[in-house]
Amino acid sequence: MVTPFDEAGAVDLDAASELARWLVAHGSDGLVVAGTTGEVPVLSDEERIELWRAVAESVTVPVIGGSGSNDTRHSVELTKAAAAAGLAGVLVVTPYYNRPSQQGIFEHFAAVAAATSLPVMLYDIPARTGRRIALETYRRVVSELPNVVAVKDATGDPAGAARLAAATPAAFELYSGDDALTLPLLAVGAVGLVSVASHWIGSELGETIAAFVKGDVGGACAMNARLIPSYEFESTEQFPNPLPAKAVCRALGLRVGQCRLPLGAAPPELDLQARRLLEELGRPLG
Repeated sequence: MVTPFDEAGAVDLDAASELARWLVAHGSDGLVVAGTTGEVPVLSDEERIELWRAVAESVTVPVIGGSGSNDTRHSVELTKAAAAAGLAGVLVVTPYYNRPSQQGIFEHFAAVAAATSLPVMLYDIPARTGRRIALETYRRVVSELPNVVAVKDATGDPAGAARLAAATPAAFELYSGDDALTLPLLAVGAVGLVSVASHWIGSELGETIAAFVKGDVGGACAMNARLIPSYEFESTEQFPNPLPAKAVCRALGLRVGQCRLPLGAAPPELDLQARRLLEELGRPLG
């Protein structure tokens, strides 16, 4: 979920509650708040916790909060605050920039998991962190950290996801972290998707997954093909995520504002592209 900001650049909690309800009404079975798409690097701890609380109080679906950072002590403190904010679980990213060893990665996850009774979802995104979680580290995690129950896989490697699914018990759930790779990951054992494009095609993504699970692979592939322009739009070198997602939300009439620096405000060109995308999907504009 993107984080709405007002015209002055402050977190808009009322708009966040409205957006959360809108997302649930349009196909989301749960929400991830203050993740990458939520511009978590530019949120203060106080803003993050207030946002968690506001969204958790606004919807009845599970709300997962991004409580990870590249500082283990900081991640532990944020994770401790998650339960008090009413969250159903936490999303914990691999420490970024530090480039820790696999031992360091495991110990980081162990410290965070020990700080909470909430379910923990790992977030493996080596393009942003500089480190990938090794298969042997996953084996240690599922063996020694019982409340670590899932991973958001944004490695861009379906073959690696297949090896992970084969090496871990079914109770350890694999979620696609990349809209465009959801079908390949479903084919090797994923159970769902943590999405960006669900801001505007949530129902269609749900239908795609449901069709695949029912065995209608052809129907799932046909639906997926129609959604490729949305996957291509959601992040580019010129307009990285979440700039495009916020542009689409604005085109839908949702109050999300602009991004904080260093992403900054989107040029009018991106808003026009967002409107054209929605028109091609047959969506009413706000």
